[in-house]
Amino acid sequence: MSSNVLIIYTGGTIGMQMSADGYIPVAGFEALLRERLNAGAAMQLPAFEVLEFEHLIDSSNLQPEHWNKIAEALQDNWDRFDGFIVLHGTDTMAYSASALSYMMQGLDKPVIFTGSQIPLTELRNDALDNLLTALILAGNYPLNEVSVFFNGRLLRGNRSSKLKSTGFDAFDSPNFPWLGQAGIHIDLHEHLLLPKRKQRFMNPVFAEDAVRVLPIYPGVSACVARDLLAPEHVKALIMISYGVGNPPDANVELMNVLAEANARGVVIINLTHCLQGRVSQGAYATGQTLNRIGVLPGSDLTLEAAFSKLHFLLATETSAEDVRRLMAESVCGELSG
Repeated sequence: MSSNVLIIYTGGTIGMQMSADGYIPVAGFEALLRERLNAGAAMQLPAFEVLEFEHLIDSSNLQPEHWNKIAEALQDNWDRFDGFIVLHGTDTMAYSASALSYMMQGLDKPVIFTGSQIPLTELRNDALDNLLTALILAGNYPLNEVSVFFNGRLLRGNRSSKLKSTGFDAFDSPNFPWLGQAGIHIDLHEHLLLPKRKQRFMNPVFAEDAVRVLPIYPGVSACVARDLLAPEHVKALIMISYGVGNPPDANVELMNVLAEANARGVVIINLTHCLQGRVSQGAYATGQTLNRIGVLPGSDLTLEAAFSKLHFLLATETSAEDVRRLMAESVCGELSG
């Protein structure tokens, strides 16, 4: 039986055209795609339809509310299609793929995010290959999770990050193996895939500006943290520290600001500036200070996975204690045990 795939075009470079001000999102992606496909290529692909957002997103303008629109499009069409592709801008693709992995747990069909570094309208582009291979994967392979496909690499969505601004190999998953790769053959590493689980689809309302990020750098002032944490609507903070999770604990004022925020219920997660490896909070005495304060080590979560997971848990859980507990657990393969 042939498969039927829904392509959800949200915007992004893949469908952009050049303007006087640079690349801009342009409507009419389905006509453009079918124009680029010759009859022979189309016959080898799964049948597909294109759902185009009315208001296309330049992904640098992405807001958490856009995750709701993507989830709504997927959930409303779930029973009608065998697989799904989300065309998305590359700048925040990893954030959206991570968010959707939490919002749509227990998949029994593929949801594959892809896009391109050069628009499909350009003669020389990476758009067509990314999209065609994603179509083949979505229509023919047993992927029960949200993934990112880019430049021959199939990545777990909530393990992915954009690591290059201009290379075709823009995406990687620094702390988890690729789920598969597409070269002469498509090789899927089925032992790495999430097993089928009970379906749990949600589309929660995200609180605006509830999660903030504090990068640690030499000389960082306690005032920076205090200003970030001052508004009552801020419920979580991601601190990005050094190495295996080491903060400047000699900055007693900064440590006090973090301790006070934790005491009033702000969830504070400690990640590392390093692209590879995990937080081992307490391996050094400086990190042990964070353990005493109550800051949670973020293991090997990417910033994108941690940020979207905090938003999701703050929208679905009723207490800071539950948010803290679930941040330390793997909900859908986003962190190592």
